[in-house]
Amino acid sequence: MRKQGSPRCARPISQITNSFFRTKDYHIRSSTSDSLGDTTDPSIGRRILGADNYGNSKVVLLHDLKDDSGKLNPCKGIYVRKKNTWFRRNVKSIAFMLLLMAFMLLLMVFLFLLDSLMVSLFASVSLQGSSTSRYSNGSEEDRAVYTHEERPSIHMYSRLLNLATGALAEKEFKQDGQNFWEEPYHQASKWKPCADKKYPTNPGKPAKSNGYIMVSANGGLNQQRVAICNAVAVASLLNATLVIPKFLHSNVWKDPSQFGDIYQEYYFMRILKDDIDIVKELPPHLKSLDIEAIGSIITDSDIVKEAKPDDYLSSVLPLLLEKRVVNFLGFGNRLGFDPLPPHLQRLRCKCNFHSLKFVPKIQEVGSLLVKRIKKSYAAPHRLDKQLLGDFTPRISSKQHNVARGTSRYLALHLRFEEDMVAYSLCDFGGGEDEKKELQAYREIHFPRLIERLRNTKPVSPVELRKLGRCPLTSEEAALVLAALGFKPETYIYLAGSHIYGGNSRMHPFTSLYPNLVAKETLLTPSELSPFRNFSSQLAALDFIACATSDVFAMTDSGSQLSSLVSGFRTYYGDGHAPTLRPNKKRLAAILAENRTIGWNTFEDRIRKMIEEGQRVRVRGSGRSIYRQPRCSECMCRSQ
Repeated sequence: MRKQGSPRCARPISQITNSFFRTKDYHIRSSTSDSLGDTTDPSIGRRILGADNYGNSKVVLLHDLKDDSGKLNPCKGIYVRKKNTWFRRNVKSIAFMLLLMAFMLLLMVFLFLLDSLMVSLFASVSLQGSSTSRYSNGSEEDRAVYTHEERPSIHMYSRLLNLATGALAEKEFKQDGQNFWEEPYHQASKWKPCADKKYPTNPGKPAKSNGYIMVSANGGLNQQRVAICNAVAVASLLNATLVIPKFLHSNVWKDPSQFGDIYQEYYFMRILKDDIDIVKELPPHLKSLDIEAIGSIITDSDIVKEAKPDDYLSSVLPLLLEKRVVNFLGFGNRLGFDPLPPHLQRLRCKCNFHSLKFVPKIQEVGSLLVKRIKKSYAAPHRLDKQLLGDFTPRISSKQHNVARGTSRYLALHLRFEEDMVAYSLCDFGGGEDEKKELQAYREIHFPRLIERLRNTKPVSPVELRKLGRCPLTSEEAALVLAALGFKPETYIYLAGSHIYGGNSRMHPFTSLYPNLVAKETLLTPSELSPFRNFSSQLAALDFIACATSDVFAMTDSGSQLSSLVSGFRTYYGDGHAPTLRPNKKRLAAILAENRTIGWNTFEDRIRKMIEEGQRVRVRGSGRSIYRQPRCSECMCRSQ
């Protein structure tokens, strides 16, 4: 019989210990070695298998089977076994549910990556096909643009790209708190356009003109635009009549377009009629003059870069009064921004932001381009009306409610053309073949650079990158956008499209952002044909697409297109036209840690860099008024 008060025990101790440890010890060892490896976390087994602590269960069970004297207690073992009955009975069900959840998560990630890959492949085929159709009837220079497309994809930051892919996949299932689709600082909306406002202090037109100023502007669309507005200011300074500027035909741009092919001449003359006299051509008695023979041609070598008003008053005005006509040949950056009288600064702004309207042919196709990117169009902004005129898309309020939130896109100006890449002297990870190719290009197109390199010790490519002097690659641009939280389905308009290396360079970008479009993919060959071989007119379409975008991202703040577009967005954007300006020096320092930096740290540092560039600043002395129009001569600030 049992002793009084002793617990009831139905089985002999030998039967309990032998059967329990023979079975349980085997299962513990097998599950531990197969599933958990060398882990020492006592909670892992419970998290994975849904049961008690199997990793150390043998030690725990032996301890529980002992009584206070240290001897094995068979009935205590029975109590422990009863306590764990529910866990043992349901362990398979719990494990199955956890495995099913893990499988579903992996399946979702796999489907997302598969979808991105397929879209990327289709985008690549589309871009390649469009490039082929575009250049099949073009010039020799155009046909050479994508001669490097068959090369293998070039990756400089494979680890960060993999981290970005995973981070973007996660963002599909959660809302990011930070939104770079909007201007981060409310002060931006307080600045309003007012360069066309009449001021009593403006001197107006002189009663008598001192003569005629002619300008033959060089460069592309954006350099010519700056030259036009600088010429307007100089004409006012010298009390002269401005002849509608001419555009030089260069071997680089190969565009015969003139002022009237790009801008509306009479609109230009009408907007500025209260400030200066403008004529289409010289009067008959001066038209027959040989301008060169009479010594009235002024080249860029005759005037210092960023010249001051006194330079014109001392050297140009006497010649103008004597000859009655002067011709500025080239006129690139030949008027500084400071010091300059306020009325001349205001006139520059009025010229750039109010008087230069694209011709209807460009406005119409530009409007078509924007509508095809957006697919639906919200209520037009002042920026749209200024650039597109009568072709600004209009919709009813009912349509607006439907379209809201589904029509935004990001425009990217990626400065990675072959001439810029070659001139930079940087290394872009393309190996020896790429280095030889770029060196050959430099010897043909940049003989002065080659001569300079022979006489001086060049800065190493590594040091150039540290100093922020290297053009950003498409891979670097994609990593910046990913760090800012732009999702893979974002529609991105690529301005220019003449990317050195073609698809081999663009693949890292399209692997993250497959919805990449350009004017060549959005417009049909017949729609593009009127602009073929007119690079400045094609650039005007890029200007419209970039300026009217919901977000504009630049990769080189020194680019004239990027500068003018960002200035337009500041002037007409009402604080709702964000621009992303990476600091290349800071970005280079961040990317230098690409082998070790964590994604969260990378994300945080990129965001701080971009936010710093978005701060609302008043134009500083010497800064371009075309790029930074927030100043009293150009914009008005409301309280």
